[in-house]
Amino acid sequence: MKPVVSATLLLACLTVTPVAFAQEPEPRTSIEVPPATADTPVDTAVAAAPAAAEPAEAAPTPASPAATPSDTPPTVPTATRPASAAVPTPIDLANAYQIGPEDVLEISVWKNPELSRTVPVRPDGKVSLPLVNDIQAAGLTPIDLRDQVTSKLSEYIPAPEVSVIVREVHSRKVTVAGAVKLPGRYELKSTMTVLEVIALAQGLTDFASRDRIVILRQNGPKTERIPFNYRKISDSAQQDNFLIRPGDIVFVP
Repeated sequence: MKPVVSATLLLACLTVTPVAFAQEPEPRTSIEVPPATADTPVDTAVAAAPAAAEPAEAAPTPASPAATPSDTPPTVPTATRPASAAVPTPIDLANAYQIGPEDVLEISVWKNPELSRTVPVRPDGKVSLPLVNDIQAAGLTPIDLRDQVTSKLSEYIPAPEVSVIVREVHSRKVTVAGAVKLPGRYELKSTMTVLEVIALAQGLTDFASRDRIVILRQNGPKTERIPFNYRKISDSAQQDNFLIRPGDIVFVP
């Protein structure tokens, strides 16, 4: 039985030793890359080493460009916002009102009641004020007239405070003539269409030519003729119910 035991021990030693030798070269190959090529010179092996180290240093580089795009987005939305600032407000529309003949204005000077007046605009478009005498008002906005009165009074009063208020509006008128039940001149208290102006004249008569209505509009020295077909409006056809302007004449044959 003794020789059998020694033989098994020898076989176990022979099988264990090659496994131990096989495990030793594995960590060496991962560390020493150049010895794999024995014929290559030493210089090439040294040059290959930094090349393998470069990928380790190149890893942090992609993080730097990723930080730059985060700074740019805040500037993109701010470039498109100022476009909405051009929308007109109700205050801007009120300031755009132009004074006309027959309007009644209240012009007051702060701490100077003797210079304050409530005056109508004459047919020539002017008003009369103390120290200022005649000054053009028609065609100006209340703010423009205030600035002109202030500049005139500054010759007599240091730093005058002037305010201009439109008390009554009588210059915005439209004329309706022809085959209507109540022809005449009507004041436009607000924006009105052709049908609304005809309704002010109590509507058309039974003998009115509904398809031959004409709006006469003065454009400088020329008179523009704008046709209006009442039948197409009632039949829901292609006819615009456009706005009337102050000074227009609606004629119904």
